[in-house]
Amino acid sequence: MDLSRVIIVSDRHLFDREAEPEAAFLSYLERIATEHPRAVLLREKDMTEADYLALAKRVRALLPSVPLILHSFPRAAKELPCEGLHLPLALLRQIKEEQPSLLEGCSSLGASVHAVDEAVRAVSFGASYLIAGNVYETACKPGLAARGLPFLEAICQSVPVPVYAIGGITPERLPEVLAAGAAGACMRSALTHASRLL
Repeated sequence: MDLSRVIIVSDRHLFDREAEPEAAFLSYLERIATEHPRAVLLREKDMTEADYLALAKRVRALLPSVPLILHSFPRAAKELPCEGLHLPLALLRQIKEEQPSLLEGCSSLGASVHAVDEAVRAVSFGASYLIAGNVYETACKPGLAARGLPFLEAICQSVPVPVYAIGGITPERLPEVLAAGAAGACMRSALTHASRLL
């Protein structure tokens, strides 16, 4: 399976029913890393910053050769060697205006966007890549209508930085996402079962 253009988005709660949830979660990341994804985005926003940093350190040690992107916690990103930081657009704007020093030295800065105007603003705040969604309907956000491939194409055409699609992405849908102009895609749950077969 070629995951070279796929960012794996973590969700440890997918393993809550396992006998040892944290061990199962880390084992999943370790197995999926053997497929050489574009990066792993550690998106565990419900944790405290201290717990998140502790988890990030474990993931960094477990996946030394896979680019690691931290999410929502800029101080953790400054403390831990990682390849990037990803922020919701509102948080990116707030940090840029109030504590820009938190973003200094960040080699890759991403933002989540849901409209063309948001994409343009994110780039003006310093984002070097974007994650745009939700392209398809997704179980992660039940009841939220898909924005579709025309939405993705419009985002890609509006900014000079790489755009990664998110929301209902599967390996089968990756070619049409790339054809719409995306640099790649993010997958959260689509590979969970497949990774157990590796």
